[in-house]
Amino acid sequence: MASESSNPHQEFITDLLLRLEQLNAIGVALSRERDSTHLMQMILESAMAITHADGGTLYRVSEDGKTLNFETLLTNSLNLRMGGNTGRDIVLPNLPMFDAQGKANSSLVATYVATHKETVNIADVYSATQFDFSGTRGFDERMAYRMQSFLTVPMLNHEGEVIGVLQLINAKSKEEGVVTSFSLADQSLAESLASQAAIALGHSKLIRQMEVLFESFINVINLTIEEKSPHTGEHCQRVPELTMMLAEAAHLATEGPLGSFSMNDRDRYELKIAGLLHDCGKVTTPVHVVDKESKLQTIYDRIGLIDTRFEVLRRDLEIKILREQLALQPVIDQQTEATLSQSRDELLVTMEMDQQFLRQANLGSESMSLVDIQRVRDISGKYRWQDAKGVERDFLTADEIENLTIRSGTLNANEREIINQHIVATIKMLEKLPWPRHLRNVPEFAGGHHERMDGKGYPRGLKGEQMSVQARVMAIADVFEALTARDRPYKPGMKLSQAMGIMHKFKRNGHIDPDLFDVFVSQGVYLSYAHAFLEPWQVDEVDVQTLQ
Repeated sequence: MASESSNPHQEFITDLLLRLEQLNAIGVALSRERDSTHLMQMILESAMAITHADGGTLYRVSEDGKTLNFETLLTNSLNLRMGGNTGRDIVLPNLPMFDAQGKANSSLVATYVATHKETVNIADVYSATQFDFSGTRGFDERMAYRMQSFLTVPMLNHEGEVIGVLQLINAKSKEEGVVTSFSLADQSLAESLASQAAIALGHSKLIRQMEVLFESFINVINLTIEEKSPHTGEHCQRVPELTMMLAEAAHLATEGPLGSFSMNDRDRYELKIAGLLHDCGKVTTPVHVVDKESKLQTIYDRIGLIDTRFEVLRRDLEIKILREQLALQPVIDQQTEATLSQSRDELLVTMEMDQQFLRQANLGSESMSLVDIQRVRDISGKYRWQDAKGVERDFLTADEIENLTIRSGTLNANEREIINQHIVATIKMLEKLPWPRHLRNVPEFAGGHHERMDGKGYPRGLKGEQMSVQARVMAIADVFEALTARDRPYKPGMKLSQAMGIMHKFKRNGHIDPDLFDVFVSQGVYLSYAHAFLEPWQVDEVDVQTLQ
């Protein structure tokens, strides 16, 4: 009597149950995979495994619905792997689904299945007459192979649309390993897998479309900022690039304080989005503040008003001297006239020097000395001028003195506060959005790039341990980009050595994360960024020994 284990019926049931379990496991794996290229290869490999097929091809319907495009092609016995993530391109032409008159192409089994939405199971293609298998025969001749059984299944999405075709070749018996036909069980399993795969592909495509839409919306925000200020717009593009470069370097660190920091693809995407949105609040910042090129600029540069006052002073001086010289007439006193002319000339020279000094002070700089600040005030007290109504006025207004004595840059305290409010606006905007779980840290990453390790940053005064590594990465990227930016209205871009010197000071005084700065230097992130985004004249030699 045959044992229960050798009962063919029982073996069939056992094998089918195992394959059903495998199908369920595949379905779970498909639902988790987000990379569509990897997903399509997984679909084909899984279908081959549960049907014991030697080879197969996965086609995908083109975006315009006119062709079937080869996505991945595998044949185990030939060790042939093409398309997908194999690294080898498929050199075969795509299959037209319709002829010139728009009629469905029924001559090829794959296009027939796609256009008729039905499975085709062929035991031996060499004896089949319904379809054109000349290409199959040509392949066999070139590769010394023999295609026999074909199982071609449409992949239908949840709306009943064909999005691809799964084609399996040469089913092999489990025991002998000889080529046989695909059974009804094979067909049922393949159809079930194709259905799950189509849903997974559709889900992956939908997610990608939503991501593209979302990123496009972000780009629209950044475009809006760039339209307001070309200088700020490029900043919104460069900071995310540098952020990702430094984050990847930190991810690769295996020792030290950052040895435990790592990122997966979702983490990378989350940080990328945060980088793109880190300055979205600047849509609320007035243009005249964002683009303030000089200290006296508002809607226009008010240095012109001071130039006019100097002209008034020169005119009044000329008139005064001329009147005094006329008063000497008809007495001829050449000495007195010469003294008056000399006094006039000396005052004109002084005025010219003071005017040029104020024009220079108006341009802004990295640091204005206390001596220069006092000279602005002295000039204001040195001259008086009369307006069109003859009213005598201070030469400089209090507002002009405040702006011309700005220590660094071109923004006064009130304007700097307005600029600083952009990060508050950014946080408010981002915290209003219903972020999905894998993007829930975007507000924290983006909102922390103006915080400092010592707690002296803004808007929340967080200290280093209260910030994520990603926020600290973005803080370094933001500062370094600002120092080296060549498109700021108030200053040229720094040379690399100067910017790195300032960054080193920031490392030592608690402004930026010292461990991340060490990675920034040791992994050459600063240099990679410089070669990609800075002008050649900015990329000078940096003595890394001085940055330890």
